[in-house]
Amino acid sequence: MKILITNDDGINAPGLEALYNIALGLTSAENILTVAPASEQSGVGHAISYNGPLTVEKLTSNRWAVHGTPADCVIVGISETDYKYDLILSGVNRGNNAGQNTMYSGTVGATIEAAMNGIPAIALSQFFGPKLNNTNTFDAVRMHGLATIKTILSYNLWQNNSAPVHYNVNFPPCLGNEVTGTSLTTQGYRMGSPFKTETTNGEIRIKGIPQQQEDTGVGTDIHANINGKISITPCSVDLTDQAILKKLREL
Repeated sequence: MKILITNDDGINAPGLEALYNIALGLTSAENILTVAPASEQSGVGHAISYNGPLTVEKLTSNRWAVHGTPADCVIVGISETDYKYDLILSGVNRGNNAGQNTMYSGTVGATIEAAMNGIPAIALSQFFGPKLNNTNTFDAVRMHGLATIKTILSYNLWQNNSAPVHYNVNFPPCLGNEVTGTSLTTQGYRMGSPFKTETTNGEIRIKGIPQQQEDTGVGTDIHANINGKISITPCSVDLTDQAILKKLREL
């Protein structure tokens, strides 16, 4: 199995190391190519850098740092090699990409780009909580990540009609031995944007609004996560609201 791994926290992020070790449970080291941003790219979504040249640093033959976005990394990994990837993994993000965080996520943006290239892709993120610190942040992922990926691969569902599908996985804010199961979920939604501006010393910055533990209802990713479960959310690159489209056509 040939695997490309990337993230949005950067080439030296501990979550990327955790993901690499998970990937080793699926294939051998020579079949894994890491192509990740040279610096943190959180919140860039599915952005690509087409207004100027990309700098790619080949740190080793199978570990590249790209001065660009996670989607750029996927494009580079596909275009600059002759590999036929069986799977693209993105993460493990330090912080959840559940609810509307999904829409901002560079971690998920990488899997969108992979899906658009017809390659199975899974994004993995770790929900924060008071039980986790810098030494055990990815404990749940390390314990359950490989089995979760194998479960998704066993579904073998990568198309919704003609639209490619990718998967968004979030691990709950607890230790691995406290995980209570896995749920297939929808993307949750909290009313309003999770961001606002803050001005300090004349500088305007974007700041997140604390709402990570706010439930979004039974059946959603956030509800599963704050109740100790791993959430698996199938996502499509087709953004059409089919229910609304049907109503519009009936008018």
